[in-house]
Amino acid sequence: MSAREQSQSGALSAASRSPCEAAEAAPGRCLSLLPWDRFSAWLHCVCVVGFDLELGQAVEVIYPQHSKLTDKEKTSICYLSFPDSNSGCLGDTQFCFRFRQSSSRRLSLHCMLDQLDRDLPVSLKKDPAYYYGYVYFRQVRDKTLKRGYFQKSLVLISKLPYIHLFHTVLRHIAPEYFVKNEPFLEAVCSDVDHWPPPVPGKTLNLPIMGIIMKVQIPTCHDKPGTTHIVQFTHEEDAQISIALPTVHEVDLFKCFCPVFFHIQMLWELVLLGEPVVVMAPSPSESSDTVLALVSCISPLKYCSDFRPYFTIHDSEFKEYTTRTQAPPSVILGVTNPFFAKTLQHWPHIVRIGEIKLPGEVPKQVKVKKLKNLKTLDSKPGVYTSYKPYLNRDEEIIKQLQKGVQQKRPAEAQSVILRRYFLELTQSFIIPLERYVASLMPLQKSISPWKNPPQLRQFSQQDFMKTLEKAGPQLTSGLKGDWIGLYRHFLKSPNFNGWFRTRRKEMTQKLEALHLEALCNEDLLFWSQKHTEVETVDLVLKLKNKLFQADREHLPMKPDTMEKLQMHIDAIILALPDDLQDILLKTGTT
Repeated sequence: MSAREQSQSGALSAASRSPCEAAEAAPGRCLSLLPWDRFSAWLHCVCVVGFDLELGQAVEVIYPQHSKLTDKEKTSICYLSFPDSNSGCLGDTQFCFRFRQSSSRRLSLHCMLDQLDRDLPVSLKKDPAYYYGYVYFRQVRDKTLKRGYFQKSLVLISKLPYIHLFHTVLRHIAPEYFVKNEPFLEAVCSDVDHWPPPVPGKTLNLPIMGIIMKVQIPTCHDKPGTTHIVQFTHEEDAQISIALPTVHEVDLFKCFCPVFFHIQMLWELVLLGEPVVVMAPSPSESSDTVLALVSCISPLKYCSDFRPYFTIHDSEFKEYTTRTQAPPSVILGVTNPFFAKTLQHWPHIVRIGEIKLPGEVPKQVKVKKLKNLKTLDSKPGVYTSYKPYLNRDEEIIKQLQKGVQQKRPAEAQSVILRRYFLELTQSFIIPLERYVASLMPLQKSISPWKNPPQLRQFSQQDFMKTLEKAGPQLTSGLKGDWIGLYRHFLKSPNFNGWFRTRRKEMTQKLEALHLEALCNEDLLFWSQKHTEVETVDLVLKLKNKLFQADREHLPMKPDTMEKLQMHIDAIILALPDDLQDILLKTGTT
């Protein structure tokens, strides 16, 4: 069977999938999956970007062919899919970029994907405004071409931040694609369209061109810091070729090794949403380091923009490099020497040299003043005048140095570093969580016959007062100006994003408790003591609440929705026939 026939048969099988299979993807809802729905749950499209002597970089292939990209998006993909010429990336190079989706075409997520997104940790939730691009770039000498080089990139475009998974896929398919071309690409896409939906918490087997990858996507219910070890347990696992320990994590220790002694200061800069630029010799080092920085405040979500690889052709280049206003809250990864001059006014610059697997103890690198950064050839280090709020934790430095001396595996070093960042972030965020929980009204103040009570306002002054007895000192031995760090954080985009999420969760909880209180009342008895107009008004309000509860997936007891529907049905049946007909046909808004 040809690759095209495989693809068509994949489409037919997608069309004939049972509603039960669809329900697996969206629990509680029966959706019929259409051709390419499964593919779309993982990828938006696959692009091939080549170099044309007349046009420069150009998108040669987009697959599936019905995939839509605006001209602006295609331009972004073209420039971001090739390393800068100064990088000198001969051979094969892998990296990642992130770009804005055109607002004119931005749509709400498919309800199936919406459901899956709800169960993800906040740091892995999709951002409707951005795409990720995962690149496998090949540059080799070829005398038959006018330019003297073969230059081409295979690019996976996705909403999912699953860096490790997609880089693994590209490592397996790209070398063969460069030999077999488009028919091979069709077969790849057909395989992806047979993948199960990316359901968090489930062990998934993903076939791709002769191998099967076994993965597990984290959930928001996982204990922070735990990693799902995918184990081989059954005989059928004999056909599994790769078991991935993670879908999204980068090699943290390898990324931070060049700036080893400043990890805590970098954590503060990311936490506070400070403008940071990473200058690196190649897109691989640039993108990995930016992604490592963004992940270091997990389980907090980094709420500002970040660009793992940013070029002078980017549509936001002027916006992010202007000197007429302060640099925005963003982390940029760059490789072009031009940026050393253009971004000289940025307050925090991380200069990365060639990232090598650490085989010796990193040397102490002092924080350098910004005026010393003249070119991209400047020595590796952190160029900033920032003074950290917290004293440096010497223990983590000693622990990691000892690991290098004892030749501890890089994976183990990364686990230690990730746990350190997690504990630091949790020590910082727990006092905020505790204070925000106190803004919740008491359950006894919830009356079924009144609107749900409002959350109390966040008061910075009241929060600061709680730190004396219930501050980070309860879980962290680190000394320093914690109060100053909190004051700065409360003005940052990361606090705004975190508090917005918490406020929404707590408001939904109040709505759920209010519905449960309504369900415990004898609503039929109430309706018999009130006028028909009041009863009809109650039914319409209850129907609306039921619709909203279902749409927003309010955190209620399992039988609350069923009880509420029974109350509505009982009240309607007690009304005159003409009103019954009207109310049974009346929908909700």
